[in-house]
Amino acid sequence: MQQTLGPATGLIRLAFRVQEVYAQVGRDHDLTTAQAQILCTLADRPHGMAELCTILGLERSSLTGLVDRAAHRGLVVRTADPNDRRAVLVTLTPEGAKAGAEFHDDLIARMDELLLDLPAPERERFARTVNRLVADVPAVFHD
Repeated sequence: MQQTLGPATGLIRLAFRVQEVYAQVGRDHDLTTAQAQILCTLADRPHGMAELCTILGLERSSLTGLVDRAAHRGLVVRTADPNDRRAVLVTLTPEGAKAGAEFHDDLIARMDELLLDLPAPERERFARTVNRLVADVPAVFHD
């Protein structure tokens, strides 16, 4: 017999499932979860360090280490911010853009697999509900 979960418990278990799949796809692409997150965040445009700290929820020292390691792997570069001489932007390299796109595509496919057993009307209702729940979350990942 399958256990019926309350909404909060269901969300918590779903968060764990999403994190598990995210980490596995990252490992499949030789990316840490944090590296995958930064690649997805930078996919649309470069970001400044302060903005990345806010989006990723990291302290500046943690972000600096993450950017250093990603730069060492050739995934990102630091560039001067044309609007602020004191600031830098973190930008994907072509290799980073390719790695991010491949990770993104595989992750979308794996997440879609989680929903395959739901009939189309339930998937659509789920999508509408999720959109309401994440409406004010920074858009760091796109379909």
